[in-house]
Amino acid sequence: MGAEPMGLKGSEAPSNAMSWGTRAVAHVRLTRPGNVIGGGILAAVGAFVAAGPVVTIPIISAVAATALGTAAGNAINDYFDREIDAINRPDRPIPAGLVAPATAKWFSAVALAIAIGLTLVVLPTAAIAIAVINLFLLTAYTTVFKGTPGLGNGVVAFLVTSAIWFGAAAGGDLLVTLEIGILAGVATFAREVVKDIEDIPGDRAQGLTTLPIAIGSTRAWMFAIATLVIGAALSPLPYLQETFGWWYFVGLIPAIAIMGYGTLIGRDRPAIGQQLLKAGMYVALVAFIAGRAQLAL
Repeated sequence: MGAEPMGLKGSEAPSNAMSWGTRAVAHVRLTRPGNVIGGGILAAVGAFVAAGPVVTIPIISAVAATALGTAAGNAINDYFDREIDAINRPDRPIPAGLVAPATAKWFSAVALAIAIGLTLVVLPTAAIAIAVINLFLLTAYTTVFKGTPGLGNGVVAFLVTSAIWFGAAAGGDLLVTLEIGILAGVATFAREVVKDIEDIPGDRAQGLTTLPIAIGSTRAWMFAIATLVIGAALSPLPYLQETFGWWYFVGLIPAIAIMGYGTLIGRDRPAIGQQLLKAGMYVALVAFIAGRAQLAL
């Protein structure tokens, strides 16, 4: 992919003058620990909805595999996006010269190998099937899907959805989480479109054709709003199907409000908008847990 940003060349290591502490922090940042924790939470929520407040080896393995797979995906994404990040996010570890590109590639491979091992050895067939699909999507995302208008957003949305399903499969009941997985995916799709609005300069410089570049930021923003409206309209389904109690709505109302506001400001202030969408989704996860816990009381 052309010249390495910040003078890095292939397997060239960062300066030896860098302290071990600085290197360690940089490698943790490479995984995007907030996303890693978030991925584990998604799997744990799926498992809780499916099996209740129990802790089993398959559930622990599913949470760990999801967290490791998320870390691997973030690291390899930063490896392929290092030139784009030099424009959009120059403080990330690779363009900042804190982590060598080759190190990120090997780190991703090791984390993914451990996640695959946990899945194959411990988890049921349904979880393995989800993992196979996700492995293909993670492998092809940056090189195939990311620059295709809307498709890259859809892939990321599916990966979030499948994390909930993956945890539910480990808990023994995948079907009970179908609706909430779709709702999480819809919210993620809207957030990814807003993120693409924020990333237009770097994406355009690298020749990517994301949705805002293909149809314009205003049309893409309106598409994100429409997507979130559809998600809000579908949100009563888990309650109507008696998957959750009414506590679900207590948490869902502020979640929709936060995500709605984030989307509304997403065209003019996409950095803040996409963060609000992410925060709103975490509030929705609390609503999922509360609504399910109510039925167990």
